Amino acid sequence: MDHRFQVSLRGVIDLLSHHLYSSPGVYVRELLQNATDAIRARQLLEPQATGAVGLELREKQDGGPPTLLFTDEGVGLTEEEIHRFLATIGESSKREQLEARRNDFIGQFGIGLLSCFMVCDELLVVTRSAKGDGRTLEWRGRHDGTYDVRVSEHPLDAPGTHVYLVARADMVEWFTPERVRQLAKHYGGLLPFPVRLTVNAQTESLNPDGPPWRRFYETAGNRRQALLAYGREVFGTDFLDVIPLRSEAGDVDGVAYVLPASPHFNAKQKHRVYLKQMLLSESAENLLPEWAFFVKCVVNANGLRPTASRESFYEDTVLAKAREALGQSLRKYLMDLAHEDPRSLQRLIALHGLSVKGLALDDDDFYRLVIHWLPFETSLGVMTLADYRKSWPVVRYTPTLDGFRQVARVAAAQGLCVLNAAYTHDTALLEKLPHVVPEAQVAPFSSADLPQSFEELTLDEREAVYPLLRLAERVLAPFRCGVEVKKFFPAEVPTLYSSDAEGAFKRDAERAREESDDLYAGVLDGVMAGTGGQDRALLCLNLHNPVVRKLAAVEGRELLKLSVEMLYVQALLLGQHPLNAQEMALLNHGLLGLISARLDEGGGGSGSSGPGSRGMH
Repeated sequence: MDHRFQVSLRGVIDLLSHHLYSSPGVYVRELLQNATDAIRARQLLEPQATGAVGLELREKQDGGPPTLLFTDEGVGLTEEEIHRFLATIGESSKREQLEARRNDFIGQFGIGLLSCFMVCDELLVVTRSAKGDGRTLEWRGRHDGTYDVRVSEHPLDAPGTHVYLVARADMVEWFTPERVRQLAKHYGGLLPFPVRLTVNAQTESLNPDGPPWRRFYETAGNRRQALLAYGREVFGTDFLDVIPLRSEAGDVDGVAYVLPASPHFNAKQKHRVYLKQMLLSESAENLLPEWAFFVKCVVNANGLRPTASRESFYEDTVLAKAREALGQSLRKYLMDLAHEDPRSLQRLIALHGLSVKGLALDDDDFYRLVIHWLPFETSLGVMTLADYRKSWPVVRYTPTLDGFRQVARVAAAQGLCVLNAAYTHDTALLEKLPHVVPEAQVAPFSSADLPQSFEELTLDEREAVYPLLRLAERVLAPFRCGVEVKKFFPAEVPTLYSSDAEGAFKRDAERAREESDDLYAGVLDGVMAGTGGQDRALLCLNLHNPVVRKLAAVEGRELLKLSVEMLYVQALLLGQHPLNAQEMALLNHGLLGLISARLDEGGGGSGSSGPGSRGMH
């Protein structure tokens, strides 16, 4: 035996008010939307028909709750349509025509009228159909789910619909003249049919001008100033510039405003979106590409599908094509700046560099235009890629911040310019350079590449440092670290620790293994066993440094060993390398040893007496 679902109207209204609609004020939007659709439907029957929407606020003299009257000169409803559409949840009077004429109507779900029950307990609809027998019918619906239909004793003179709402006691605030005016202008300010509000026998037009981006302006400058003023009115922000938007897919047009400050790169801009010139949402997030977070936009769409709440758009192929077309509008604006006003482009990059970089990665033509304007941090200061390539034919970069810190100071002292590509998109942008600009050369750089630029020792210097070099190699052999002695700048840096990427990975893995349980340590052992390459690090001693020169003359083996160990640990710390357990023990032992040696020396003890100690003074 089949059973029918039982629908609780109270439960549906609670669902609408608490979960589907953003506030009770959307009842004005739904009634404006129904009125606009009714006018469009009548124009399908009578192409010469014009229509208007009226709102009249009637306040009672006895202090009772006010009444709001909505009127339209639309197609109206027959008695059969009243039972079918006003009393059946989810049934839309546009549904039969929806697939064939989707762009003609705003409403598609047949639930809009229920939003009125968020602000009133009873709803009276008086309607005369342009297709019917000329009768005027009354439908009176109540929030408990009951309704009745009868022939009106006050017939309408022409086809159309009147909707009467008496404010519920707790919803009177939504029926004040100021609130009704604000809501009607907010939702219907761009509608193509006149929207008029009457209060105390005074009538005003709420939408006299239409979308500002479609108006005629004497000059381009006048247009820009007018649209910037409109953006200030809508968003309360003084924007840097305004960009026209247009998409054939979805029939979308409007304007985008360039933000005066850079938002967080994860921030999603919320846009004001109209559907067939009725405000759909002020927080639509899925209309523009993700990289376009440097703009806020106001657009109207005639061919996109709204979600059930009519506060965003349904994700489909049409929306995807519209999003791509609007992204092309933004690309064109940026490309025009690069050609015609590069200073403005530089200012925009300074504010919205992350978004510009994202677009450059996505679009090769735009990449060619802007890549040399992009600023990068380097070991010799911030400079554009164009300035860098004027002096250095090979673009050398470090992909990590720690890697840059390890090389920046020493590289600068050798006259090497190394880019810090640790920031978002920078490494990908630089790696893309030779693919888009064929003559460009790009190479990653690490601390392991630095010793190649250092000055070699003379024969006499090699003989002088040979004992130090031999001892240092034995001391650091347990740490799989080789030793070299060279001359480099700055002279105050005594050592440089370097390793290739494979060695750095193994070092990190070994430190993680020390801090892990047996199971995870076994996993790390397996990973490390599968790696190859040269895993020996290198400690380069700087003979320009006074301490290293003194060490070369020290004869005391214990003091020399202790000094080499401490220089090794210092090089690790200066290079931002975390110490493993063995190296932490070395640090503690070395500090205590140096303190002890100094105390013995100060106290006249024998531990450091003799000529071997003079090298440390």
